[in-house]
Amino acid sequence: MGNERHRSERTARRARIRRNRRVWLVSTVAVIVVLGVSLSIVLASLQAPAEAETAPEAASGTQTPTPEHTPLTPVEQLLADADDDLACAVTFAGDGIADAPMLQVQGTLYAALPIPAQDGMAFGGWYTSAETAAAFQADARVNGADAVTCDNQQRELHGSWMPAEQNAAAGTEVPILMYHQFTTRPEGEDGWLRGNYAYIGDFEAHMTHIASTGFYLPTWDELSAFIDGRLYLPPRSVIVTDDDADQTWFDLAVPIVEQQKVLATSFMVTAYRSDPAPSPYVLRRSHTHDMHEAGANGDGRMVNWTADEIAADLNTSGDLLGAREVIAYPYGHYNDTAKQGVAQAGYEMARTIEPGKVVIGTDKYALPVVRIDYGMGLDSLISRIG
Repeated sequence: MGNERHRSERTARRARIRRNRRVWLVSTVAVIVVLGVSLSIVLASLQAPAEAETAPEAASGTQTPTPEHTPLTPVEQLLADADDDLACAVTFAGDGIADAPMLQVQGTLYAALPIPAQDGMAFGGWYTSAETAAAFQADARVNGADAVTCDNQQRELHGSWMPAEQNAAAGTEVPILMYHQFTTRPEGEDGWLRGNYAYIGDFEAHMTHIASTGFYLPTWDELSAFIDGRLYLPPRSVIVTDDDADQTWFDLAVPIVEQQKVLATSFMVTAYRSDPAPSPYVLRRSHTHDMHEAGANGDGRMVNWTADEIAADLNTSGDLLGAREVIAYPYGHYNDTAKQGVAQAGYEMARTIEPGKVVIGTDKYALPVVRIDYGMGLDSLISRIG
């Protein structure tokens, strides 16, 4: 009996072990199956986008082209390079005109506007519209005496042409006004230089007349092109200059120049002073560096020195002022050697004290002037320049 019970217990235990093994095996297989399915889903999800991206290329056999960058226009490139809200891209239009756009700065005066050239023609200037350009309308003409204004950082100027014969027939004569010192005394100053002192009330009347009655104010590069016959200037053109840059010029005259917005040139002796321009409307030009002194024979150094010495002096002055267009001869003294020295230093014009007006063909190294002395009121000015 005891043996049979033990055998029966062993048989039952073995059956339980076999049954537990089958349950474990089934559970293990189930887990493996579940994990395998999950892994397949993950792999499929990772591969699907790549296949989706490459499927069109595989189907067509071509690659999707990379979008091309649209290049900037010359105007857009100018403004992008400037990266300045005050920058203004100025373009030029007109028959036969192909000048590239140039960058200007709003609120300053136009700088170095081009002067196109065409055989047998004189350039008529830059204007605010095609219509005013065709009519050579002086009050719509734009040059370096005008402040830059723009719309959305852009401005278009229009050019025109005039036959050279018509330009010569216009007979324009350009007066260069020459002032020196200024006084607040209506009765004038005393002493032998009395004539040099313009009463500031007269000067104000002069500048107001020029600013309000339609005078055109050429720049020096325009005057040079006019002398060559390459540029038309309106009959009512005038250039305002001051010699020596006396302190009375800074204190009394410059505020009027700026108020009336009249372009003026200050001829400075740079050995004495080379102050920064006191106004956007004042150009600094050379009255030599250190030749406003008497030479060995009592006349100015300009007619005592060699051409090389003159050129060296003017190079110093030009470097200090940053400009070499024109000089004013000290005391008005000059000769052929002086002209040679001026040209050797890279200047293309020189102003004398000889009376007269500039016309086509004037000697560029002997520009005449209209001298303004004490006592010359508005009527005197009008009688000389209209």
